[in-house]
Amino acid sequence: MTLTPSTKDTKMNTMHEDLARAQMSARLGEAQLQRQAHQLVLARRMSRKAEKAAQQARLALARAI
Repeated sequence: MTLTPSTKDTKMNTMHEDLARAQMSARLGEAQLQRQAHQLVLARRMSRKAEKAAQQARLALARAI
């Protein structure tokens, strides 16, 4: 099968579009992973902060008794 110039151009354009879609999909996946990692970091930070506040409250209660 011989490709005419028009068919060849269309095929190349389709290949470039497919590549662009694949790259965009990869970038979106990376962005989602980064958001999840950031949320995990924040959750751990808040957990440590809450534990520290609870420990301080226990110490204050122990001193008051």
